[in-house]
Amino acid sequence: MTLRLAAQDALASWAAPDASQEELRREYVAHLERFPDGVWRTCTSGHLTASAAILSPHGEHAVLTLHRTIGKWLQTGGHCEPEDTSLAATALREAGEESGITGLRPLPGPVRLDRHWVPCCGGTWHLDVQYAAVAPENTELSRNERESTDLGWFPVSSLPEPSDEACHTLVRAAARALHTQPAP
Repeated sequence: MTLRLAAQDALASWAAPDASQEELRREYVAHLERFPDGVWRTCTSGHLTASAAILSPHGEHAVLTLHRTIGKWLQTGGHCEPEDTSLAATALREAGEESGITGLRPLPGPVRLDRHWVPCCGGTWHLDVQYAAVAPENTELSRNERESTDLGWFPVSSLPEPSDEACHTLVRAAARALHTQPAP
């Protein structure tokens, strides 16, 4: 199965939590139907990306990275690569690359969607599919210097600034998703 088909399946089976998320879900599905390269950065009309809110085992802390280019504290994430088999795989790969954490446990399915304008590719839309992942107990971080200027664990209730509302919303949604999951 291609990444595009895997993305279409993931979005088709995702139950959006509210009307605005459902509208985005439909936009993402339509985008993939319209653009065969809609998961790749070569799609200058916009492309799907995947990110992950990394949480501590009890969901009290989240990992954020101070993005080198954007200059804000954000969740880990980025572009799809040819070796990715799903958007969840993209999110986990990016989370591991940017945080240095191995053994992340993904929660099933996306927790939310976020569409935002970015300067990459001369300026385009990122149609971000956002996941949650749980780090092993007592995990140490290892910053990727190409990606960020800082990296850290922060209380979910007190994220650092500068950040953006999409990051705050994702972290809250990821913590809620963790607390509603059955114990592993």
